[in-house]
Amino acid sequence: MALPVRDQMKYWGIATLVLLVLLWALGNVILPFIVGGAIAYFMDPVADRLERLGMSRAAATGTISIVALLAAILLALAIVPLLFKQLTDLVNEAPEIFRRLQAFMLERFPQMQDETSTMRQTLESIGKLIQAKGGELAQTLLGSAMSVLNAVVFIVVVPVVAFYLLLDWDRMVARVDEILPRDHAPVVRHLAREIDKVLAAFVRGQISVCIALGTFYSVALMAAGLNYGLIVGAIAGAVTFIPYVGAIIGGALAIGLALFQFWGDWFSIGIIAGIFALGQFLEGNIITPKLVGNSVGLHPVWLLFALSAFGTLFGFVGMLVAVPVAAALGVLARFAIDRYKESRLYTGLPPEPAPDPGMAEPVMVVVVDDLTDRTPGA
Repeated sequence: MALPVRDQMKYWGIATLVLLVLLWALGNVILPFIVGGAIAYFMDPVADRLERLGMSRAAATGTISIVALLAAILLALAIVPLLFKQLTDLVNEAPEIFRRLQAFMLERFPQMQDETSTMRQTLESIGKLIQAKGGELAQTLLGSAMSVLNAVVFIVVVPVVAFYLLLDWDRMVARVDEILPRDHAPVVRHLAREIDKVLAAFVRGQISVCIALGTFYSVALMAAGLNYGLIVGAIAGAVTFIPYVGAIIGGALAIGLALFQFWGDWFSIGIIAGIFALGQFLEGNIITPKLVGNSVGLHPVWLLFALSAFGTLFGFVGMLVAVPVAAALGVLARFAIDRYKESRLYTGLPPEPAPDPGMAEPVMVVVVDDLTDRTPGA
């Protein structure tokens, strides 16, 4: 017999509260385990496919770990330093870009030569603000990367956690299934499958889309000769999970830099614009349908709210768990709405059946007992 709903809500509420408190108190401690778990979840389908090809789980996990280690070494030695160098150079060159923009505007609008002109003062203040805040942002990113995701986390803890979680992933899922409350196990399994479906579509699919588009934009922009092409492509790819935002931000940044670098060479500027147009065509018609499919995703507004809320409450760790939590809450909300539409609160009481006009009116028969004295022998 199941517990009353009030008791169930109390216990599940206490469990959720304890989880949030632990997440807030142990953020930096559990960071490598969250990162390792995310890597294991991301790579589990690859391990399953290698198993279907005849490899054991241990061999599949070892193969994935070796390939991932080589890729991480390549990124650390070749791409990451160049990425940070281009970011720093771009921030430092921002005042020169705005100086050129100011000269262009003065040529077109001579009235701006007045030092008291509002537009001129605005352009000068924007340039100084971007240089100051951009340098602060670059230093913050570098400092955060070195303090939060330090060498020990990346080289030792995260790979070890990811390896063992990936190795035992199927057994852990089976063990969790064994301890589910028996009365609610079918519903919990259904919700878990739905959450996994959303995460598989969004996390695995969209991360793959971001990597593919970021690589395409970076390589294409660098091949076209655009300065800072690597950092522009990385920015465009990183925010691709929000529909159209990646293309708008990356395209505006790339075309703006192209105007600064290739002013007068409209063919080169057209190539830069064409790269983003081609990227959008590939994303909408080939990459996203292939990697994500038609699975239910997350609405961009809901995702941004989750990232902002969890980032504010729990810092960097909160931003890492925001996407899976947002996916789970979305599935639970849809489940609750479906249950609400099946409830009496939504449907109301069923109407009473109308009498059939073809049937005769029922006749009331009253039986009156004979109250005559029936004395024996009378």
